Amino acid sequence: MVAGRSKLWEVTKELVATALGRIKADLVIKNGTLVNVYTGELIENINVAVKGDRIAHIGSKIDHVIGDNTKVIDAKGNYLVPGFLDGHVHIESSMLLPSEFAKAVLPHGTTAVFADPHEIANVLGLKGIKLMLEDSKDLPLKVYIAIPSCVPASFPEFETAGASIGPKEVEEVLQWENVVALAEMMNYPGVLMGDDKVHGEIQVTLKHGKVVEGHYADPELDKKLSAYIAAGITSCHESTRRIDALERARRGIWAMIREGSAWHDLEEVIKAVTERRIDTRRIILVTDDRHPEDILVEGHIDHVVRRAIQEGVDPITAIQMVTVNTAEHYKVDLDVGGIAPAKFADILIVEDLAKVKISTVIANGKVVAKDGKLVVDIKRKEVPEWATKTMNVKRKLTPEDFVIKAPIKEGTVKAHVVQVIEAKVTTKHLIEEIPVVNYELKPRVEDDIAKAAVIERHHGSGDIGIGLVKGFGFKEGAIASTVAHDSHNLLVAGVNEGDMAFAANKLIDVGGGMVVVRNQEILGLVELPVAGLMSTEDAETVSEKVRKLAEGWRQIGRKMVSPFMTMALLSLSVLPELRITDQGIIDTLKFQKIPLILQ
Repeated sequence: MVAGRSKLWEVTKELVATALGRIKADLVIKNGTLVNVYTGELIENINVAVKGDRIAHIGSKIDHVIGDNTKVIDAKGNYLVPGFLDGHVHIESSMLLPSEFAKAVLPHGTTAVFADPHEIANVLGLKGIKLMLEDSKDLPLKVYIAIPSCVPASFPEFETAGASIGPKEVEEVLQWENVVALAEMMNYPGVLMGDDKVHGEIQVTLKHGKVVEGHYADPELDKKLSAYIAAGITSCHESTRRIDALERARRGIWAMIREGSAWHDLEEVIKAVTERRIDTRRIILVTDDRHPEDILVEGHIDHVVRRAIQEGVDPITAIQMVTVNTAEHYKVDLDVGGIAPAKFADILIVEDLAKVKISTVIANGKVVAKDGKLVVDIKRKEVPEWATKTMNVKRKLTPEDFVIKAPIKEGTVKAHVVQVIEAKVTTKHLIEEIPVVNYELKPRVEDDIAKAAVIERHHGSGDIGIGLVKGFGFKEGAIASTVAHDSHNLLVAGVNEGDMAFAANKLIDVGGGMVVVRNQEILGLVELPVAGLMSTEDAETVSEKVRKLAEGWRQIGRKMVSPFMTMALLSLSVLPELRITDQGIIDTLKFQKIPLILQ
């Protein structure tokens, strides 16, 4: 149950009396065509009666519940659609606090999200999760929380996080209101190897009857996938091929198909539905990560529904993938996921089903948005000071910190290189010849090979991991970000050591964020003072800063889809094939640290 809203057991008598007309409804929606997600039907001339924040009655007869104080909306010629649910999202990736995120997504028909706050948890631990819950209280948007399972994301020797969460902490958070699941278990090697911490978190979650979300990034889809699911995991959003979704669904878990700002998996993965014609009860559409500009321009989960329809999915089926399927997965289908008696009155009035053109958004029985504009006031809450002081770097950086020493004075050496893939979460592990000048490795700018470094920022250890990256097209300058999954240390990349140091020091000064630098001049800057991850400003302001950041990127690198999101995964030590963390180079297929230069 979501805090600040009615508990069903508190209002059963009132809902029954309203359905029978003994007391009158607060809101009635008349003459709409109901998209019934339970039966897959379109039912014309349906009326909906709402008492408080829940639905009391749907049917052809409605006059008996209309009183003098009943608000009536005539939906003739429109469709009545359940409020959309985003089944897997990291609110922090929008760079907005939950209250500002709600303002951005409600006009797009999102009435509930299932959020994994593992970004802020890796920086601030349980205090960070509480901050997100507090900021989510009493919003028109329902924010259900999944407990971060991987803090840190993998083994401590591979990266340094700001906090640690284990089975004891998971059991504590499971008692908190609005917590519905254990979030994506990224440490799938730990699951397969029988790691006590990993299995302890899963076991305590299952003991409490809650859901365990998955994150299986291995291409092997036979015994290892079965073993992973055998741990009690019931969903996974890491499908990048149609066969990935098929094999997950065949094994009885929910295959989440992702279409975010950077990860455009839907076009390929949805073919499991459009070409194989499988039963879609185990398919869910999600965003995972969405930037503010993309939300404002393209939309949120409504954009993903449109994309599925464009790829050939029936509109009703696509809507089921963001409503009833999601609700059933998280075991909250008594409250959300459909337009039916007892459910929260989260209803979209839609003019065009195929285009997902939403005219009115109703959340908790109240109109909250019309014609793409928010019509309710959502107050911004104060952020505690401790959440804005997270740049604990041992010292300011110098150009020398980004010099890579070589064992020879001149010539070339073979080195491991991370190749990023645009709009994909995976990387390629390359071995390249790298020039050496006066005992220093030099970037091969003409071949798109730059430097990348990760500086520990949580404990002031002074640890710096440095490596090489290919795929960003840097011609000059540097970039830096404190959004660096999942430990969110200070990540810097570029071809000029002076600019790399300048960029890193700028983010230390402003408390975190993202910056583009050329010749020690700032071309774009987004300040993210809340844990180095989120702004205290609204979506429009942040979006404008992100736009300028993107312009700065294009001046020093190649045009990419959401380049900063792609960059942010350079340090995620649980995804194939090669990553860079504050502890060095991590081979994530062999799951071991390796030296940068081949011996």
